[in-house]
Amino acid sequence: MKAEQVKELLKQNSSVQLLEQMYGKGKAEANAARYEMVAKGFSAKFGDKEFEFFTSPGRTEIGGNHTDHNQGKILAGSVQMDCVAAAAANGTETIHMISETYKQELVIDLNNLEPNSQTTGTLPLIKGVLSGLKNRGFEIHGFDAYVTSNVIGGSGVSSSASFEMLICCIVDYLFNNYTRDVVSYAKAGQYAENKYWLKGSGLLDQMACAVGGIITIDFANAEEPAMRRVDCNFDDLDLDLVIVNTGKGHADLSAEYSAVPNEMKSVAKYFGKEVLAEVEEEEVIANAKDIRKACGDRALLRAFHFFEESSRVDTQVAALESGNKEEFLKEITASGNSSWKWLQNCYLNETPQEQSITCALALTELFLSKIKGGACRVHGGGFAGVIAAFLPKEHTAEYCSYINKALGDGSAFVMHIRNQGAIHVEL
Repeated sequence: MKAEQVKELLKQNSSVQLLEQMYGKGKAEANAARYEMVAKGFSAKFGDKEFEFFTSPGRTEIGGNHTDHNQGKILAGSVQMDCVAAAAANGTETIHMISETYKQELVIDLNNLEPNSQTTGTLPLIKGVLSGLKNRGFEIHGFDAYVTSNVIGGSGVSSSASFEMLICCIVDYLFNNYTRDVVSYAKAGQYAENKYWLKGSGLLDQMACAVGGIITIDFANAEEPAMRRVDCNFDDLDLDLVIVNTGKGHADLSAEYSAVPNEMKSVAKYFGKEVLAEVEEEEVIANAKDIRKACGDRALLRAFHFFEESSRVDTQVAALESGNKEEFLKEITASGNSSWKWLQNCYLNETPQEQSITCALALTELFLSKIKGGACRVHGGGFAGVIAAFLPKEHTAEYCSYINKALGDGSAFVMHIRNQGAIHVEL
């Protein structure tokens, strides 16, 4: 399509229905304007030529906090916040990308994808994803792209994974006949973060962004994770998921994130294993005294969190699929308590005077105790960023007003679970 066609295409009933599915009822018009803006931006920069639309969502982590990197279980879903791109092959071996959101213009030579000393920012991330795709046998050539994103950056809804999966989808559609599997997408994104950002991330973020809907994944087989969709709609439980931006981003906390999987793996190593999924919890309990000496107290606590949190996912999934709201909320609360007490990813020991996550959790717990319902927990990687609150729908507006007053206007976001992952958008 070309830019002058986009406005009319977006008015078609099929397009309006797709936009409402992805972004929520009543949100089609506002998001159509985003697509029009991207089309105009692409044409202004790259000329009046044919292009395709792509989108990749952010994600919400529902259960399985910091379990994926040790091959545990997770429960996650994609959300309406997303990256949107207009892209087209350019017949070269160079990628030209404009980020409207971050005011960046990036040029990537496909013959020079080696990592260097730069371990933060968009450029090494793109190079890492492309290198990861090449390693997995993807055909890659040059393309032009104009990208916008409303995924909150550095805050736990996976703006980076959303962007990574967008790149994978573009490459797959333009050069690989749109035939590659989402596990390959996810592994390319993980490779980029591990090798180019030096961040010890697992596959939760990438898989949730790539697949769409609510999914549960068992990473026991790292090469072929066992994934399935969870048949659930929070609306049927009369619940709203509200993500709260606590006001401090986590983009500069790679060392803290990497310490979590590394400490868990140190306990596995005590038993001659690589990851905790290969160890039994009873073995850890039986050897707790020696593990504390060999690995440290925090590593032991984080190991306990892994076992309990991973098994908790099965209970959460069963509760959701049976419509047992009270059991689901009880498990969310237990997950949050474990992350706070055992995993210890709600604030940094080095800066105890800064506790944006725990302040938001405390405020939310006080609210929930008054309404006698709902649940909350740290969301995503932790240390800074966002929390998740599950609210009875009748109290959602009241809670959003309450938490916005406490943390600042625009802190609360009512989320919509979308069933579309990283996709080529057919208008």
